[in-house]
Amino acid sequence: MLHVVHHPAYVSPPPPGSTFTFDKYGLVMEVLSNGGYPHIVHTPDPMPRDWVEAVHDPDYVEQVLSCTVPADKTRRIGFPVTERVARRALLSPGGTWLAAKLAMRHGFAANAAGGSHHALYDTGAGYCVFNDLVIAANRLIAERDVDRILILDLDVHQGDGTAALTTGRDDIFTLSVHAVKNFPVRKVASSLDVDLPDGVGDEAYLAILDDHLPRVIDGFAPDLILYQAGVDPHRDDRLGRLALSDAGLAARERHVIAAARGIPVASTMGGGYGNDRLAVATRHVAAMTTLAGAARG
Repeated sequence: MLHVVHHPAYVSPPPPGSTFTFDKYGLVMEVLSNGGYPHIVHTPDPMPRDWVEAVHDPDYVEQVLSCTVPADKTRRIGFPVTERVARRALLSPGGTWLAAKLAMRHGFAANAAGGSHHALYDTGAGYCVFNDLVIAANRLIAERDVDRILILDLDVHQGDGTAALTTGRDDIFTLSVHAVKNFPVRKVASSLDVDLPDGVGDEAYLAILDDHLPRVIDGFAPDLILYQAGVDPHRDDRLGRLALSDAGLAARERHVIAAARGIPVASTMGGGYGNDRLAVATRHVAAMTTLAGAARG
């Protein structure tokens, strides 16, 4: 059984002047429902503002929630922050937090959004407004649900915002495995970065993952893994530079669960881009269902 977090407001029309589309979040739920995989949908609440401000600059939070984000930050985000985008920016971290709570009860759960790993302290960037991964992790630790969290980022892009927002913390470990020549140009040091050259395929990728992930888990001993399960390492992804196949992505998810060895895992969707948005949505669904199946054993 897949426990998946979704809210209708995850789906939003593209803001004026934006090329970013939010419809894959609706397509994901359609593909999941049509595919017949057993699942339960959980509806998140917006993340309370205080928890967002515990991670982000309160002045920036106010700019987002009042839809007064200045032009330079709008350019960095990649789309204007409208009222619907602002609402979604609170729901997404609420969804990641809820997925983590569900994972602690069921072993695995997925947020059918989230993974906004480029958002920094006082600005968004790279289609990310608020950093749901760090907001959720900070709240879970502050409320003593867990003591130590591993943020595992296997999106094709380096999690610079996540790294910046957790620098100096010994209760959050960030591991980012990414295409080194991809966005962002300026990386921020994670607890551990694994830089991959262009064109890495299934066999080499899985070997690299298996070389690093078990050692990180053994050394850090997290109580929970927040997993940025971007599908943009796929060879057909419009913004990726790696060469994983469908089978390679599925193997990646099984390797993550195997390395976790019973540690709860909550996933976020992260990146996945292409003109065939149904194909992208199908990859996201395959990731979630493969993770759920592997966690169930």
